[in-house]
Amino acid sequence: MNIQVVKSKIHQVSVTEANLHYVGSITIDEDLMDAANIIENEKVQIVNINNGERLETYVITGERGSGAVCLNGPAARKVAVGDVVIIISYASMDFEEAKGFKPTLVFPDPTINKIL
Repeated sequence: MNIQVVKSKIHQVSVTEANLHYVGSITIDEDLMDAANIIENEKVQIVNINNGERLETYVITGERGSGAVCLNGPAARKVAVGDVVIIISYASMDFEEAKGFKPTLVFPDPTINKIL
């Protein structure tokens, strides 16, 4: 039996842009992606701490060191610039393997979206 478990989490980053007129996705600073072990096109869940919205989309690589966290397309309607969000990715794995799996958890400074 396979189950879904948390693979990676970027805990509390600030939305830097909401771009309604762009193909749907989330753009994330490549430094944050690397730290959280998230890759381009990976499916992620976005949880908005400010308004409780939850949505799923895929990742686009943002400029390294920019602090970019941009919700694109329809997802832009679920956030406002400055909202604090949590970005979570999941993996499917065998139940026994999952018992010993340790996710990658990243806690950046949400005022600058960088890991200190």
